[in-house]
Amino acid sequence: MMDLVLETITGDRTVQVVGTALFGIAVIHTFLVKKFEHIAHKFPKGSPAGEFFHFLGEVEAVFGMWAAVLVLFLLGTFGGSGPILYLESLNFTEPAFVFVIMAMAGTRPVIKFAEQIIVLFSKLIPLPGRMPFYMSALIVGPILGSFITEPAAMTVTALILQKNFYANDDEQEMSMAFKYATLGLLFVNISIGGTLTHFAAPPVLMVATTWGWGMSHMLGHFGYKAVIAVIISTCIIAFRYRKELTGSFNLREERDDKMHPPWWITLVHLIFLALVVATAHHMVVFLGLFLFFLGFATVTQEFQDTLKLKESLLVGFFLGGLVTLGNLQAWWLQPLLTSLDNMPLYFGSTALTAITDNAALTYLGSLVTGITDEQKYYLVAGAVAGGGLTVIANAPNPAGFGILKGDFGKDGISPIGLLKSALVPTIIALICFKFFVHL
Repeated sequence: MMDLVLETITGDRTVQVVGTALFGIAVIHTFLVKKFEHIAHKFPKGSPAGEFFHFLGEVEAVFGMWAAVLVLFLLGTFGGSGPILYLESLNFTEPAFVFVIMAMAGTRPVIKFAEQIIVLFSKLIPLPGRMPFYMSALIVGPILGSFITEPAAMTVTALILQKNFYANDDEQEMSMAFKYATLGLLFVNISIGGTLTHFAAPPVLMVATTWGWGMSHMLGHFGYKAVIAVIISTCIIAFRYRKELTGSFNLREERDDKMHPPWWITLVHLIFLALVVATAHHMVVFLGLFLFFLGFATVTQEFQDTLKLKESLLVGFFLGGLVTLGNLQAWWLQPLLTSLDNMPLYFGSTALTAITDNAALTYLGSLVTGITDEQKYYLVAGAVAGGGLTVIANAPNPAGFGILKGDFGKDGISPIGLLKSALVPTIIALICFKFFVHL
């Protein structure tokens, strides 16, 4: 009986159209957040109007806000049981996972460990100034995403870039053009850098079991191509802004009141991360692990920074809203995907990723019967290549957006600026995925 009621709700054409309309409004809203922030500054600080426009300008709140409108619509149409049945039918494991992994990866022991790996690789790059560390961060960080998951890699790499480049002193201040170029490069590299394995990138995770894609398949079809694309894109951006990467580089030291975490604390953090990654499909388990982690972080607080729980919750809220609205888009996305040949599917998947989460896109593709192996490849390749074009294109993007938005002035990050800055790395990824042969 409950299944019949749920099918009535999700199959209702009015609900589908309203869901798509709200999804479209939310997408447009993400491109207007900078405008809302600008309006908010016209009102006195703390005033109701100013706080209202600040709320509208929080990109992490956009999809949750419009998902709430959908819930109210379902409440008015189907009564109290309508929204409850619909919400309980959805899978919020990914938003919960991103929340947990972002909070854990943003801790001082994990950041310091990642920094040490990046410094080690930077010493192998025979270039002067700050360029080796910059290139190492944007190559090694995203590739680590294939093993510690993309949300964790985004969090770690964004925090490292913020501390050592975005937050530099006035003598080495990044130009706004360089800030956007680095942001676009980071988002694209993270999106494709998680494809060396079958469990780290959300759009791959959605189809790996259904299509039988394992580690060897990912390495031979996607992984090595992604590494080549990451290296080429990073070299291009680093060379383009080489004048801003001159001068001596010293890894930013912590304040004197911050104690360097001993090896055993770092090891415990890495074990917790590994356990959460291993149980990524089991929300009850990894949330339980997170509670134990919070206890450990409290006991060792002299070696910790303040946990980024608020930022992580906002990102989880964003993704939860995306799941709530995105679930009603199958009625137009699925027929569109089935009607496309290989190349239109490849470029269409890239374009659609910009306006809908790439994991949702590949998940819908996994439901299509009769899809060929080539179509599967081009669908996923296009989805990961386009994962840096907008903040909603890839699940880890809101994490990086939330960490770095404060370094782009009072109006924050412009979605148009992000789109433009991600075009070159996206094109390079598309070329690599298209023209390099499968191993």
